Amino acid sequence: MFDRIRRQLPGKWGNVPTTIPVVRLQGAIGMVSPFRPGLSLAALAPVLDKAFGFEAPAVALVVNSPGGSPVQSRLIHDRIRELAAEKKREVLVFVEDVAASGGYMLAIAGDEIFVDASSIVGSIGVVSASFGFTEAIARLGIERRVHTAGESKAILDPFRPERDEDVLHLKTIQQEMHESFIALVKARRGDVLSEAPDLFSGLFWTGSTSRDLGLVDGIGSIRSVLRARFGDKVKMRLVGGQRSIFSRKQGVGISGASLLSGGSLAEGWAEDAVATLEHRALWARYGL
Repeated sequence: MFDRIRRQLPGKWGNVPTTIPVVRLQGAIGMVSPFRPGLSLAALAPVLDKAFGFEAPAVALVVNSPGGSPVQSRLIHDRIRELAAEKKREVLVFVEDVAASGGYMLAIAGDEIFVDASSIVGSIGVVSASFGFTEAIARLGIERRVHTAGESKAILDPFRPERDEDVLHLKTIQQEMHESFIALVKARRGDVLSEAPDLFSGLFWTGSTSRDLGLVDGIGSIRSVLRARFGDKVKMRLVGGQRSIFSRKQGVGISGASLLSGGSLAEGWAEDAVATLEHRALWARYGL
């Protein structure tokens, strides 16, 4: 409010540069562990509220994510669009290394998307990956015992042979999720998308090619685009930012009491180790 009043004043008192709030959306989506914040609506909601609360013509989002939870991706996307409509703010998205799968769902929350020529963009699809250990446990002489109430409760158990009906059920779910993703992309960018037959096949492309396909709007860095849009004196204000558990206040993440418990701490490290492997697998899918 004060900046807006000062801009109306004469002389040096009115010379106030535009400040654009910037939010970083970095990492895998929904893969939260005690020592790794991850991207989730619960973690991002207060940051987004603060960013859209600025007296600014736009909010900039810096996206660098290989994807993750489709639900959290959609929740974050929808919250950004709700705030943009409520506060009447333009949303500018800047992709760094990758905006793929759920990461691209975050990107299309922007009114305009800018990338580096070598960014990885796309992967509009749904994947489920696991392992089968039926022969391994047989060689080791291990007997698998599973008791359920409900004949499909142990569907796709990795220690049992796959059943065709189980795989068909999984693929049906994936198809529904894929169609929902495609519908969202078309709703947000349908007027500029190309008609390439493999656009929604799960393939991904460089920033340059994704621009030609209509998945993004242009090549450019956050500094160059904001200076061209709002003047050379534009300022960027980073809002929020992910912190490790040791820099958080008690009551956020693991509490101080649980950190003093050897069992809870060990469990936290174990969960973080698993999350790290999952994160690395996601990034590695795009050669990163």
